[in-house]
Amino acid sequence: MQVVHLSAECYPVAKVGGLGDVVGALPKYQNSLGIQASVVMPYYKKKFISENHFDSIFEGSLALGTTLFNFKVLKETTDKLGFPLFLIYISGLLDREEIYSYPDETEQFIAFQLAFLEWASQLKKKPDIVHCHDHHTGLIPFLMYHSRRYKKLAHIPTVVTVHNAEYQGWFGWDKLSYLPDIDLSKTGLLDWNGTINPLAAAIKCCWRFTAVSPTYLEELSYNSNGLEYLFAGEKQKGVGIINGIDTDIWNPETDSMLMSNYTTKTAKKGKLENKRWISKEFGFAVTKPLIAFIGRLVGEKGADLLPQVILNCITELHSKVNILILGSGLADIEDELTILSKKHKKQFNCFIGYNETLSHRIYASADFILMPSRIEPCGLNQLYALRYGTIPIVRNTGGLKDTVIDYEIDANGYGICFNDTNIKSIMEAIHRAVTSYQSPSQLQLLRTRMMALDFSWSKSANHYVNLYKNLIIKT
Repeated sequence: MQVVHLSAECYPVAKVGGLGDVVGALPKYQNSLGIQASVVMPYYKKKFISENHFDSIFEGSLALGTTLFNFKVLKETTDKLGFPLFLIYISGLLDREEIYSYPDETEQFIAFQLAFLEWASQLKKKPDIVHCHDHHTGLIPFLMYHSRRYKKLAHIPTVVTVHNAEYQGWFGWDKLSYLPDIDLSKTGLLDWNGTINPLAAAIKCCWRFTAVSPTYLEELSYNSNGLEYLFAGEKQKGVGIINGIDTDIWNPETDSMLMSNYTTKTAKKGKLENKRWISKEFGFAVTKPLIAFIGRLVGEKGADLLPQVILNCITELHSKVNILILGSGLADIEDELTILSKKHKKQFNCFIGYNETLSHRIYASADFILMPSRIEPCGLNQLYALRYGTIPIVRNTGGLKDTVIDYEIDANGYGICFNDTNIKSIMEAIHRAVTSYQSPSQLQLLRTRMMALDFSWSKSANHYVNLYKNLIIKT
């Protein structure tokens, strides 16, 4: 069985968030189960690409309206990621440093999808499954089934994974001409509330769609940024499959980014040694509990509440806790955090931006990871934290609800959960964290319990393979 994953991101090639982590791991684990999974993504001017060798395996041309583009398909020669990696290169369009936020982003991702379809149409051996990730690849199912140009692909099942329905890729009907040779009687499949909506089109046209956790699948029917009615209506096509983590990369016993490696048996000593480094680096007292936040500084993640949470921790807890933030996002949140870090250096510090090595060291050093998310389709940070023996403090939503069990509610629990994204609920959870920190025996019990959990991709990858097999049977 040949499966092609289409995505805007793939770790370690180019990553902004969880999408990149998933696409960088899932195909590798699927291949270990005996299928042939590969990844196709846009070309970016990134370190991984400049440091590795790629062969040009296909050249073609495409039109966006009246504008013609030549494109190349490049293949990484060694399959060093555990799967074949293909890049779509278009000079002046898909050859840039950043992944998102260009004014012609719509043109970029449409061109990416068209180039893939042009190439796939001419392959002697067609894929058995085309697996699309998020709206950046959402037009693929529509074009495969409703464009005469790509009729050679019309028999292939498509699967769409919704990583975050907040982002849908909307664009105006004035750009309909970008889509070649389509059946105009089917244009209603592209529409949602008067615009072309790639994510909506993907859900309407795909054979099956997956959400990245069972709870998120349920939440899509009542909280999906305007697509609630669509997800409720198409729910019979949906499957909730929790994301996993790549335990080869996220392994405190072998992680080369850590200051000190450790196992379940040596976690107390190992985490302390990593915490000493972090404390020295950011000016903290190593004896205080360390609460970390890693992620985008946006309202979706509850990051707008962090400045007030920090101030409350300083006043209510009399500076008995240290807080460290790694992330970037909205400028006003970044500015507030920067000002606070200068005023309260001994209690709070931050790194504005993203640093992969630092993130690994924070997971290994922190006692708690805070995730006060308003929306969290799956969440990977809590899974990394569990792997590294760091107690998650999470709001009960999406994948956080599916993966974190409160130790005060369940005898086998290991995390701290709260129901509302507000200052009161977050502070109550932090007070609980500080109390648990004061009991070394309980802390060690929770660490041991967390680190024994299996949230690897092995189980989830198998769910996807079974889904693929059921679709192929129907062809």
